[in-house]
Amino acid sequence: MSNITTNIKGIRDIMRKDTGVDGDAQRISQMVWMLFMKIFADKEEEWEITIDNYESPIPEHLKWHNWAADDEGLTGDALMEFIENELFPTLKELDISISPQAKIIRSVFDDTYNFMKNGTLFRQVINVINEIDFNDSKESHVFNDIYETILKELQSAGSSGEYYTPRAVTQFMVDMINPQLGESVLDPACGTGGFLTCTIDHVREQVKDRKDRSILQKSIRGIEKKPLPHLLCTTNLMLHGFDLPAVRRDNLLSKPYADWGTSDKLDIILSNPPFGGVEEDGTETNFPKKFRTKETADLFLALIIKLLKNNGRCAIVLPDGTLFGEGMKTRLKEELLERCNLHTIVRLPNGVFNPYTGIKTNLLFFEKGTPTKEIWYYEHQYPKGAKSYNKSKPINIKEFDVEKKWWNKRVENEFAWKVSIEDIKKRGYNLDIKNPHQEVDTLESPEVILEKFRTTETKISSIQDEIVNVLTEALK
Repeated sequence: MSNITTNIKGIRDIMRKDTGVDGDAQRISQMVWMLFMKIFADKEEEWEITIDNYESPIPEHLKWHNWAADDEGLTGDALMEFIENELFPTLKELDISISPQAKIIRSVFDDTYNFMKNGTLFRQVINVINEIDFNDSKESHVFNDIYETILKELQSAGSSGEYYTPRAVTQFMVDMINPQLGESVLDPACGTGGFLTCTIDHVREQVKDRKDRSILQKSIRGIEKKPLPHLLCTTNLMLHGFDLPAVRRDNLLSKPYADWGTSDKLDIILSNPPFGGVEEDGTETNFPKKFRTKETADLFLALIIKLLKNNGRCAIVLPDGTLFGEGMKTRLKEELLERCNLHTIVRLPNGVFNPYTGIKTNLLFFEKGTPTKEIWYYEHQYPKGAKSYNKSKPINIKEFDVEKKWWNKRVENEFAWKVSIEDIKKRGYNLDIKNPHQEVDTLESPEVILEKFRTTETKISSIQDEIVNVLTEALK
């Protein structure tokens, strides 16, 4: 096994010397499209054996082994001219009708750019990448770990929160939803594909033969609107053995709510939609008036309720603000509790999403088709001796063993309690219910105080607008 950790570090160190690559985001994007090309080349070697009459959609002179595989091959200005004037223009205009593989390549390169300017440094990066054999299962397995490390180190992810959900959180959510072979699974804001790859690993244990493998590959899908996470997700799924990753560049919120029909319904939705994000002007008009907002997470929750089949299951990450928010958020929670059984809310402590955000988050588990009668809450605890999570000590899947043990034999304890739907209605659908078994902490977190301030500010502004309207009409 090669020291793949050293390889990745070496690539990043070389790129830092190139004046064209500015910052972590560009460095990651540059690295991943190059890795994608190598991974695709290694996959093509496999497909020539496993897929009858396989034909590559890439023109012969643009295949990795013809321009990159030779350590003494193209370099310097000649290499950069080839990349800028031949490779990228051709792959960006590839005829997607040639094959499904052509469609994948085109989707990857549509919004991907080459940032490196120095052909000698570019050749050095290529030579390091050539040391990795992605058809070697050991190498691929190790790279998955490094891949997640790369994502966690992407500092620019903090602005919108859609890049990385801790592996322990995605794995726990998938384990509790328990996807089965043949069930349709979607992450409508899939980022780099954490929920999808966890689902693949979970369902793969049920795969017995080639037919089952085909069923698995057709049943798992992701949607991502931003080019970098889309590229990362496509590459991630290929590393997890998917020949044709069903990852689409799109924004599901841009399609009118009323246009989603029976054929669009799904068995399972797993997601951590960006929260705190604001959608483009006009996006909210795709939704019924009672759900209109620019808050991304709320729009996704409304859409998810619509897209689930009867008896369909969902696990979603949502911030505290959704739990206690009023106005549109109240109407959304009323819809959720009437149309779905919101059976469990796992309340996560501060720091789970560090360093990206300090906002407190919750894991909501629900099933569509029957109204909620009661909600169980479980307050996740820090490991013994810890007061928060950080980059070097993230949340660990082992910490969820206590929730897993409790899950199917639920009893109230110092960390678990249940609330009836009657009590929730009396509270005006405020789901931000504190642990009754713990001493009351009268001082809320700064994030909660700020969110409540914003909610109050919005209400005041709305009342002021109403007063102005009444006065205007009176003056007429």
